[in-house]
Amino acid sequence: MKKKLENRREFLKKVCPTIAFAFFGLSFLEACSTGDDSDNDNSGGNDQNGGSDNNDNNNNNPLGFSSSGSIFTIDLTHPNFSNLSSVGGWMNGYSIGLSMLFLRISSDHIQAYTNVCPHQGTQNQWSLQSGNIFRCANHNYSFDSTCETSSSLPCYSTNIDGDNLIVAT
Repeated sequence: MKKKLENRREFLKKVCPTIAFAFFGLSFLEACSTGDDSDNDNSGGNDQNGGSDNNDNNNNNPLGFSSSGSIFTIDLTHPNFSNLSSVGGWMNGYSIGLSMLFLRISSDHIQAYTNVCPHQGTQNQWSLQSGNIFRCANHNYSFDSTCETSSSLPCYSTNIDGDNLIVAT
């Protein structure tokens, strides 16, 4: 049984993670887990959600982000974040293991938001309306993207450092 588990893990490591996630989704890989990964080699240090501590290239960082505690470093050159390359571009990070929404506000600012609807806690049901209003499809509640009003979606602190977006949650 141990050999089959090792073969499956080796296979998953070799398959392009982006393609595997596109076909099966993150929940497939979570469902395959035995729940006891204590014997795994985690050479990525503080690796969470599939990222790695090395942002040098996309081969060492298959999902395009890494985390250390509550600080996330996102490689904006990674294909997973291509929607953020132009002003007004947005994305939901849920499919790659980030419970955040992202919106490019200007050429030098990308804002990150919670993926949890303040109304009833629904996740992953967002659309962007008129370029600056997030709408939750669960009850059609709307939240502005300014981070400044009581009707704003809760925001995280962000900073662009070269090709990296730093998010403090």
